[in-house]
Amino acid sequence: MNEEDLHARGLKLRIDMFGREAVEKRMSAFGEFGKPLQYIINAYAYGDVWSRSALPAATKSLVMIAMMAASGYEKELGVHIRGALKNGCNAEQIQEVLLLLALYCGIPAANEAHRIAADILRERVPG
Repeated sequence: MNEEDLHARGLKLRIDMFGREAVEKRMSAFGEFGKPLQYIINAYAYGDVWSRSALPAATKSLVMIAMMAASGYEKELGVHIRGALKNGCNAEQIQEVLLLLALYCGIPAANEAHRIAADILRERVPG
């Protein structure tokens, strides 16, 4: 598969997972300056790695939640929690990942990750 095919496949997967509006917003956030980075993200992160079949998308999403929360990347954590829900993960699975985070990465990281996850889950089920 050539690079353009990887880019197209990655962009489609990214839109399917996060929604067209969210992807377009992220892709345009840095204007022309950010286009090369977005190309790399589409082609290689989503067109190649996310498109591999050894792990289901839901598993990859849970791994991403753990990595983003452990690294303190709050905005990316929110993006990947939403993606995980779209990929079929449920609140209990996300909660289990965040409890592991508390044990292995610390309470402060887990507190912030729980806040972000709870906010997103409330968006989906008001009340």
